[in-house]
Amino acid sequence: MRPAGPGISSGVTAIHDFFHSTGFAVARNFAILLAVVFWLALAFWVHKDARRRVADPFLVFVATLLGLAPPYIGPVVYLLFRPGETLEDARSRRVELQALEQQLARSQLTCPVCIAPVKAEFLACPVCATTLRQPCAQCNAPLEPLWQVCPYCTAPIEPSQMDLDAALTAEAQTIALVDDVIPLVPQPEQRLADG
Repeated sequence: MRPAGPGISSGVTAIHDFFHSTGFAVARNFAILLAVVFWLALAFWVHKDARRRVADPFLVFVATLLGLAPPYIGPVVYLLFRPGETLEDARSRRVELQALEQQLARSQLTCPVCIAPVKAEFLACPVCATTLRQPCAQCNAPLEPLWQVCPYCTAPIEPSQMDLDAALTAEAQTIALVDDVIPLVPQPEQRLADG
């Protein structure tokens, strides 16, 4: 066997000296610190994202552990299995669907007294004989309570025939709350100074 030449031993010595130098040790320690900080930041992000998307606290805890346990791999696995929408998005969608269902239910006309189905052209309920609408004085078409002119013959409606306060009160009573919390019509916020 031939002994190593002077060029090879000096190259190995230079590499050895580089890896044991103070500059390399500082750079290595700084890189390890950055890797740990990034790993903890990813785990924190997984925790915050899971709290926004999952209602069960145990599953949030499991997701946080998954973000911590296998470094850098856990957050990727969490991204594959996390819910597609946040809790707030799901709640907004549910409230919007309930509002649309209520609007659809209101569009199907019923008698306010006996809840029997009625048509828009009915002047009275055929079941309980409740007066639903007043006829136009000119063309006898059914008029809605808030109308100020007949849309069929353009005859003005006498103000004495129209009680706006009663009509608006009746309309406000038909508007229900969504989720027993959120009104369909925005309510004015009460300020402390008004209180």
